[in-house]
Amino acid sequence: MSVLLNPRTYDPAHLDDESRRLLRATVDFFEQRGKKALVDSYNRHDWYGDFLDFAAKSGLFAAFCTPAADGGGDPAKRWDTARNAALSEVLGFYGLGYWYTWQVTVLGLGPVWQSDNAAARARAAELLDTGHVMAFGLSERSHGADIYSTDMLLTPDGSGGFRATGGKYYIGNGNVAGLVSVFGRRADVEGPDGYVFFAADSRHPAYRLVRNVVNAQMFVSEFRLEDYPVRAEDVLHTGKAAFDAALNTVNVGKFNLCTASVGICEHAMFEAVTHAHNRVLYGRRVTDFPHVRRELTDAYVRLVAMKLFSDRAVDYFRSAGPDDRRYLLFNPMTKMKVTTEGEKVIDLLWDVIAAKGFEADTYFDKAARDIRGLPKLEGTVHVNLALILKFMANYLFAPAEFAPVPTRHDPADDEFLFRQGPARGLGAIRFHDWRAAYGAHADVPNVARFTEQADGLCALLAAHAPSEEQQRDLDFLLALGQLFALVVYGQLILEQAELTGLDADLLDEIFDVLVRDFSGHATELHGKTATTEAQAAWALAHVRRPVTDPERTARVWTQVTALSGAYEMTP
Repeated sequence: MSVLLNPRTYDPAHLDDESRRLLRATVDFFEQRGKKALVDSYNRHDWYGDFLDFAAKSGLFAAFCTPAADGGGDPAKRWDTARNAALSEVLGFYGLGYWYTWQVTVLGLGPVWQSDNAAARARAAELLDTGHVMAFGLSERSHGADIYSTDMLLTPDGSGGFRATGGKYYIGNGNVAGLVSVFGRRADVEGPDGYVFFAADSRHPAYRLVRNVVNAQMFVSEFRLEDYPVRAEDVLHTGKAAFDAALNTVNVGKFNLCTASVGICEHAMFEAVTHAHNRVLYGRRVTDFPHVRRELTDAYVRLVAMKLFSDRAVDYFRSAGPDDRRYLLFNPMTKMKVTTEGEKVIDLLWDVIAAKGFEADTYFDKAARDIRGLPKLEGTVHVNLALILKFMANYLFAPAEFAPVPTRHDPADDEFLFRQGPARGLGAIRFHDWRAAYGAHADVPNVARFTEQADGLCALLAAHAPSEEQQRDLDFLLALGQLFALVVYGQLILEQAELTGLDADLLDEIFDVLVRDFSGHATELHGKTATTEAQAAWALAHVRRPVTDPERTARVWTQVTALSGAYEMTP
């Protein structure tokens, strides 16, 4: 049975009955609407009002986006990362725009659910109940998402509130959001103490919608506030707490990018494999060509690896607390690594289906464009890779004891995500021994070979650690960071493979890819200007060939060909 999401058989049986019903209803909405409506509305850049109507009538966002504390006792309302991940994957499967309006609603709610402002929380819950979406007013045209700099200025009004003036840029849902969480600073207070997060309403006369800044179906707005009245009851956070709320909101929302990428790739893979496997060129079935088999197999195993890592990361999110912040490494990993793997999957598929990937009536045409966006949202790949490096020393060299983290599909409210605390101290976070997962699978040939490379990375850092000058060279550090990221990636893949009983052939084939990837990044490190002779020699010495097994690869190939005709969207 395929590990990929297939709407024909979709039933998230690992979740509670109401979550299963809402997720299945979401799939049914898109399938009943049909592929023609899906692709035509995308090509025409139609606003997805019909989907938002469905979400409002079904109570989808109200259930999934309202923490239990604000849910009025409704057991369906909770912030449950496991089912949020499932919804994110489903929405990505049908198109980035549908995922995006959900994603920016999540971000817009982050500062609210972290706030002690009871009135604002009640208003947000009521807006969700009546079918509204939200927006996150952080980015600005001149500063991007640099929260140290903001030109949204708040002037005290003498009555405990403010008047806000300034612009925000690249704000999803900014055209319709019932609540926009806006980040700004007081005009009369210097430094971090002057930061303010407040709730605005896109329907207010002092809220001016300027334009949609992207050429797409989604509405990514530029808006301006002109002497906007911010009442005391609209203030969500002030000072350093406002800064922390911005970062912690991104910590929550960033995670959704990986599952969106998975969903996009799953739909594209069904379409691409079905096309290639039923096409004959030069008297041969396209999938009989060796290079096609390799590319489709690599795409499939990369996609399965993306899904395994993302699913396991959910468990660390849900089990997090003040004394277990391991999720803060796995989170940028899902954003940086999983989304860039998604790009590779689409590229591999596109190499196979070639001109078919440009056709307007395919899903693939949309996937090829939209998959590029995910690595660039919620911080670039480089920003997240630099963040990942902060954890490297403790992760590799200073393991700590933790109780085992189980699979977390229980219908619990993940309330810790809204009380994460100050956004600092990342370098002090400890991790369990990464070698345990690798040791448990030492009998898998390519896991063993990759472990040699991971051990080599530790030896490199112990014997030829980056100099002070190299530590200031981000280009060099990012090359090193790619090697470290692969070790983290492999660990959670192995943990999830163990928990789910993943097919051994498929696991071996995944690590065949990781061995090749490590060798590629080692070669990149070898070529960096800042790399020393000793480091360059290490790089060449750790280029490895994966352990090949034609029979194993052939067995995995049957899993790929089984996707042909397994799903095609309702016309």
